Amino acid sequence: MTPIPPADITGLLAAARQGEPAAIDAVFDATYPQLRRIAGALMRRERSGHTLQPTELVHDAWLKLFDQAR
Repeated sequence: MTPIPPADITGLLAAARQGEPAAIDAVFDATYPQLRRIAGALMRRERSGHTLQPTELVHDAWLKLFDQAR
């Protein structure tokens, strides 16, 4: 998958702020793989036996970011 340029993501975020549901989905699709890779790299540095998974970390951050509008 080809990364979406930051300017395009900024435009999608602006549309999402206006309440456009398709823009929210597009931002998620565009950013999720990279966020998941970053979270995986961070979690590999954590102590063994921790219970937080990279997917959970990304989903929690996503919910916190987009739940602010509610």
